[in-house]
Amino acid sequence: MTDTTRYQRGMDKLREIDGHAGEQVVASLANIAPDFADYLIEFPFGDIYSRPGLDLKSREIATVAALTALGHAAPQLKVHIQAALNVGCSQEEVVETIMQMAVYAGFPAALNGLFVAKEVFAQAAAPR
Repeated sequence: MTDTTRYQRGMDKLREIDGHAGEQVVASLANIAPDFADYLIEFPFGDIYSRPGLDLKSREIATVAALTALGHAAPQLKVHIQAALNVGCSQEEVVETIMQMAVYAGFPAALNGLFVAKEVFAQAAAPR
């Protein structure tokens, strides 16, 4: 497999999951760390997200849980909550995933996650 194939597979998966938001993240790295943007596309999206073992909905639920548990990744959590909605998760599933993290990561992490979700849900409901 060539890096070009890996990169293209990653970009296709990124667009499928994150749409414009994912492309914005990549573009924001262009003038500071373009190689890092390539790594971000190739490894997580070209290699991991493209594996057959889990569907995208399951992968995004796991990602929302992990980012919530970290407790300090609000910008990434915001992108992945929107991605979860993009791949078929309901708002209720996102909220339940974040609430579950109160048991394992603590109430502060879950509260922070819920506030991020509230913001994403409000943006999704806003007229365009």
